[in-house]
Amino acid sequence: MILTLSVCSPFSLSAVVRSHGWVRLAPFGTDARSGGLTRVERLDSGRVVELLVREAASGVSVEVQDRLTAAEQEQVIAKMTWMLGLKQDFSAFYALARDDPKLAHVEERAQGRVLRCPTLFEDTIKTILTTNTSWAGTIRMVEALVSEFGDPSPADPARHAFPTPDRLASTDEETLRSSVRLGYRAPYVLELARAVALDELDLESLKSANIPTAELRKRLLAIKGVGEYAMANLLMLLGRYDFIPVDSWALKMVSHEWHGGQPVDRSEVEAAFEHWGMWKGLAYWFWDWSYTGEA
Repeated sequence: MILTLSVCSPFSLSAVVRSHGWVRLAPFGTDARSGGLTRVERLDSGRVVELLVREAASGVSVEVQDRLTAAEQEQVIAKMTWMLGLKQDFSAFYALARDDPKLAHVEERAQGRVLRCPTLFEDTIKTILTTNTSWAGTIRMVEALVSEFGDPSPADPARHAFPTPDRLASTDEETLRSSVRLGYRAPYVLELARAVALDELDLESLKSANIPTAELRKRLLAIKGVGEYAMANLLMLLGRYDFIPVDSWALKMVSHEWHGGQPVDRSEVEAAFEHWGMWKGLAYWFWDWSYTGEA
């Protein structure tokens, strides 16, 4: 069956998919034949389905091989709407970006949306798995976690959905260290899963929480394993752009953009985009970086 979802224009599925590296982390993928976005998803009913998302004339289409109940259809629509930011409106950001040569491209390319996981739980774990490692290391850890603990797809048992909090909560730190090789991140992942599974932490409510960014930042930093970089990355995924996820790449790019290659620190990265106010993180994310030197 095919579900058709409307979008807030302008919209580009390829721009969302290319917004950052999440598409390379299981259970995301791409369909070689159509170029669409794929995902294996476990629904609240317990069913595991494979989704194929493609751009359509009126928005996006979501193809599911199986027939879904009305409740399952509603859940798929809700997940896809959040995941792709279909209702996000960037008109205010575009109005500001038109006057800056380094961002004048964003409206034409319909940039602004950042690919998200359907749950903040998954986004948080994946963000933790990006810290203090190479990108190849993140891909490996996520793939191992999904393969080991995620429910398999009936259509292709080699592919799995992202693990539920309950499933991860039932394992132990040693397994996460030895079988999945999460290293020092193992206790963080386990503690987060158990807190969510036991309803001690309602992560999903933060997606719609009507609270100041400063308070949201405080709550994210209270999660073990979430430092300044991870917090800023999660705020971006939550549609809050007040902070920049400063990593070694950000330091290098700002250094060569404004400081002649001289070393800079976090404060100088933040200062470079301070005048963008609430759009600061987004301006940084889609900036037309001219420096392409080697690391």
